[in-house]
Amino acid sequence: MDHPNINKNIHPPVVALMFIVIAYFLGRFVPTPLVAPPILRSIGFALTFIGFLFGIGAFIEFRKARTTLDPHGSVKQLVMAGVYRFTRNPIYLGFMLMVIGLPLNSGLYWGLIISPFFAMTMRRLVIEREEAYLEKKIQRAVHRL
Repeated sequence: MDHPNINKNIHPPVVALMFIVIAYFLGRFVPTPLVAPPILRSIGFALTFIGFLFGIGAFIEFRKARTTLDPHGSVKQLVMAGVYRFTRNPIYLGFMLMVIGLPLNSGLYWGLIISPFFAMTMRRLVIEREEAYLEKKIQRAVHRL
């Protein structure tokens, strides 16, 4: 099989959205005693925007490389240009920034509080499996040389 061993029911954007919804839910029913000052709301907006830009940058590089964005799909080549020069997982980093930034922009600290759980969930359900797949794919390509 030439694709990562990721459960077909796991979709990273949906996981990120679930954590954002959880942050808003917690903000509604378990309010924190701290009020977010306007500067933190602005920082939340900036984090969300930067997260979105990471996703756009990754999309552009995947298109240039003519490979798939689908974490369940077969990769045609390893992308190492553009935003990938700075981080191995710009899309997931972008999602993390959105998990923190969207609630923070609304005055909620819950995105920041639950972001480590988002990172652990993504690592366990997606990133570890993608990394194993890419490692095997690279090893096969090196052995063919």
